[in-house]
Parts: sequence; C-alpha cells; structure tokens
Amino acid sequence: EVQLVESGGGLVQPGGSLRLSCAASGFTFGSADTSWVRQAPGKGPEWVSFINSVGDSTYYADSVKGRFTISRDNAKNTLYLEMNSLKPEDSAVYYCNAAGVVSTPPGEYAYWGQGTQVTVSS
Repeated sequence: EVQLVESGGGLVQPGGSLRLSCAASGFTFGSADTSWVRQAPGKGPEWVSFINSVGDSTYYADSVKGRFTISRDNAKNTLYLEMNSLKPEDSAVYYCNAAGVVSTPPGEYAYWGQGTQVTVSS
C-alpha cells in the first residue's frame, strides 16, 4: 500500500520555525520527484517547493524563497521542509507529493499525503 504521511505541523508564532516531514512507503521513493504544496482556507492549492529524485535540484515559490528549505533522505524514504521566519500568510495545510514514471506497464504516477496543518499566529 502506497503511503505518504506528513507530520510536524502545528501552531507557531510569526518569525518562528517548523520542520515538516513526509514519510513514504509502498513505492520506490528514491525514484520519485517530490514536492510540497499548500492550501489555505478558501484558496486554491499553491505549489511551494520541489526536489528531484536524487536531491540535487531544488526549486521554490517566490513567496517562500530564502525562508524554506526542501531536502530528502532517500535512505529513510523521507522528504522534509524546513520553514523559517514564518508569516501568518504561510498558514495552510501542507501536502507532500511524489511523482514519477513506471515502465511496466508504462505510465506515470502521483501520490499525495493527507496533509499537515501549519498555523502561524500570535
């Protein structure tokens, strides 16, 4: 069974930090490109950050660049998002995503976690 399980969310004051984790199982995590996507109440999904399967290429949304750091540990099948200098507008449910291709049968896949709530408030 494929699973992506996020953790690490919570309530933090503005300027604070959190570290999100996403534990993967049931598929070859080391072959998947991964992302973090967030959704605030009443808003559409917002892509936050991407890291490729081997961890040597990363991208960030302008809104989080310089404050968030994405990383992964393929030996532990885990994706991370280090969030610093948090702002109220960072409040959202954060989802991890893993995507890739398979050869037998040929096709693509995209898996999603259940999300973890981040609330930035004083």
